[in-house]
Amino acid sequence: MSEAALTRSQVAAMVDHTLLKPEATAADVTALIDEARSLGVLAVCVSPSMLPIRADGLVTAAVVGFPSGKHHSLVKGAEARLAVDQGAAEIDMVIDVGAAVAGDYSAVLADILTVREAMGESAILKVILETAALSDEAIVECCRAAVRAGANFVKTSTGFHPAGGATVEAVTLMAQTVGPGVGVKASGGIRTTQAALDMIAAGATRLGLSGTRAVLDGLTD
Repeated sequence: MSEAALTRSQVAAMVDHTLLKPEATAADVTALIDEARSLGVLAVCVSPSMLPIRADGLVTAAVVGFPSGKHHSLVKGAEARLAVDQGAAEIDMVIDVGAAVAGDYSAVLADILTVREAMGESAILKVILETAALSDEAIVECCRAAVRAGANFVKTSTGFHPAGGATVEAVTLMAQTVGPGVGVKASGGIRTTQAALDMIAAGATRLGLSGTRAVLDGLTD
């Protein structure tokens, strides 16, 4: 699918409509779900403490170890298991970014494996790398660890790290590393239609957006 051929509905079908602000309320989540339905997106992504939610017709995703990734692996696993038990069909987990920076990719692998084993195989696992804080080598090695651990997606960013969010360069590198069998989710700082299209052209198969309407309003069917 070429960038020029993408329609509003096609891009919407790739979007996780996201609300992860610490001050988010139950009413905010209800509004998120209503907006997601009106926009025709694929999924809503929320903090695990907001589960369970009623989001018929939408995929429910929840984050784990968010946003620092510095939670104990067993805590991440328990958080993921609980989220799945409360209706999450997809889990977006944050790796131990410090382990990746230090080059301890065995620890990164073990962390992801712990979450995958705890949550089971029925739910989709997306692994957040926080690419703006990593070298290209670390991005590649963490992608390889995610694939080995059985992840379904690798994801650029939480959107909360001061180093920044998704870049075309990171998405390209991730897509090249994981190959066609694993998805790439671009997330963090994608606020315009062109930025979203650039990420898709680079190899992103899913987009994490909080300003979804503004992105989709630049497209037509």
